[in-house]
Amino acid sequence: MAFDMHCKIIGYEQALPLIREWMESGNANVRRAASEGLRVWTGRPYFKENPHVAIELLSLHKEDASEDVRKSAGNALRDISRKHPELVAGELEKWDLSSRKTQQVHQLAGKYIL
Repeated sequence: MAFDMHCKIIGYEQALPLIREWMESGNANVRRAASEGLRVWTGRPYFKENPHVAIELLSLHKEDASEDVRKSAGNALRDISRKHPELVAGELEKWDLSSRKTQQVHQLAGKYIL
């Protein structure tokens, strides 16, 4: 919640470098905090107009070492799919599903569209 408030105060677009930094952190708890802190992503001003950016950021975690981070990303993508099913479906179609990690995120993200 504090992460979201910080991003809101400085503006979500201006916060993109920080969001990317947190999403790429070496600490799984930080990556998960970024994913969870901005849910529902497309309810946030910048991401409402640019859902593809949120999808891109969350998709980075389809192979994350942390199951909690993968679940968070998959659930956040599922949230986005309610408003933008075609965008999330388009992203999911690109994924190589040979990995169980990716399969897990794919299943969560595609719950309402596949």
